Formats: sequence, C-alpha cells, structure tokens
Amino acid sequence: MPVKVLMVCLGNICRSPLAEGILKAKVNPSEVFVDSAGTAGYHIGKAPDLRSIEIASQAGIDISRQKCRRFTPADFDNFDYIFAMDRENLMHLMDLARNEADSKKLYLLLEKAGMPGEEVPDPYYGGPEGFREVFHMIDAATDKLLPLLYRP
Repeated sequence: MPVKVLMVCLGNICRSPLAEGILKAKVNPSEVFVDSAGTAGYHIGKAPDLRSIEIASQAGIDISRQKCRRFTPADFDNFDYIFAMDRENLMHLMDLARNEADSKKLYLLLEKAGMPGEEVPDPYYGGPEGFREVFHMIDAATDKLLPLLYRP
C-alpha cells in the first residue's frame, strides 16, 4: 500500500499543483501516491496557472493535465500526510479536522522539511520571479521529505 500525500494551498491553482508535480517526479508511484487540493473552491475543474505549468515544464515536469479540486473532510481518511503551503491553509485544514487523528496528519510543508518558521509564499505577489522562487522552495522541501515518505 503506497504512502498517500496531499499538497494543499488556497486555490489549488499555483503552489499545490507545483508541489504535486515536483514530488511525483521524485517518487516511485507504487510506493508514494501524490495529489493536491485547495482549501477554497475558486478554481474547481481548472488547470493550474499557466505560469506554474511553464516553470514546471522548464524542469521537465508536466502538470498541465492536473485539475483543481477542493479539499474535503474525506481527504483525512484517504491521505497519510497533508502538507499545507502556508499557515492560513494549515488553519483552514485544522478547522476541518474532525478529531485528533485528522490533526496529526497536518503539516506546514517547509516546517516539516526542516525550515522552521518558513512557508511557501503566494507566487502572485513575487513579481516576475515569484513562480520560479516558489518552484525552487518546494523542490528543496520535497527533497528533504523523501526519507519520511518511504516506509521501511
């Protein structure tokens, strides 16, 4: 049974699709299943932002076929690890947690990757380099998470 990982941002249109694609490129899909979702329902059914698609493509990662979806309480049952991109997402997820077991699956992505106090910024506020910077942050974080995701 693979370890199941969910990457979560607000709209599931920029950061979490990148995180899903980056992590999928690094893991064996028979051992680690990766998906993404958003805590808000703004973009349900839409493809990721074109800038996320472009920056991922430059690294040889295709996220163009992903479709945005909203996080649901059932995700607590279906995933082993749920990584939020920022504190606001984490707080939304904690509000949705039904019990302590749900809460124990929630992590701030960069904090769990050993970068305390850090969160993945919204790339829209980063100017022309915002998406590139976010890609590199997530890429570095997922490298550090790999040992956690592979069960002995």
